[in-house]
Amino acid sequence: MPKLIDHRRRRDDVGDAAWRVIRRDGVEAASVRAVAAEAQLSAGSLRHSFPTQEELLAFAMSRVVERIEARVATLDTPADPRAAVEQRLQQLLPLDDERRAENEVWLAFSTHGLARPEFRDLYRTVHDSLREACTIAATDLGVDDATLEGLRLHALIDGLAVHGALRPDAMTPDRITAVLAQHLDSLLPRV
Repeated sequence: MPKLIDHRRRRDDVGDAAWRVIRRDGVEAASVRAVAAEAQLSAGSLRHSFPTQEELLAFAMSRVVERIEARVATLDTPADPRAAVEQRLQQLLPLDDERRAENEVWLAFSTHGLARPEFRDLYRTVHDSLREACTIAATDLGVDDATLEGLRLHALIDGLAVHGALRPDAMTPDRITAVLAQHLDSLLPRV
């Protein structure tokens, strides 16, 4: 009797393997062969789902977005808009092992995408989605110019993510959350 394969589970395993290779060795090293070896699969088996390195890398990047969106969708949103915004934005920052892995893959992919035209559209789509999420957050906070504040929030989130990846000893999760909280507090109307 043929062995039944859980394709969803296999894709998750391949995604995890791709992330391990990317985090350890960089995006350039994440070939179909290297990821297959990391996932303990044959290269031929992996090529069935991902015929090219570009498709494999696009999947790995898309997985970052899917995981963040799934996490946000399951949040028990506070009634207070400021607390709700803070909770959503924290999902984008390297505050624990899961989000640190997502952040490192995102940053590796982002820099890689600058030099690879085949990834520019995906990078722009994800970048624009993040900017839009920040604009929505600014709108939810009731700031006067949500577009401008959305850009500021986007820059803050990106900066915290980069600093959290490059200097996790100096930009700890506690510091990241404190910077975000102080910025959000500064946006609230003075009473």
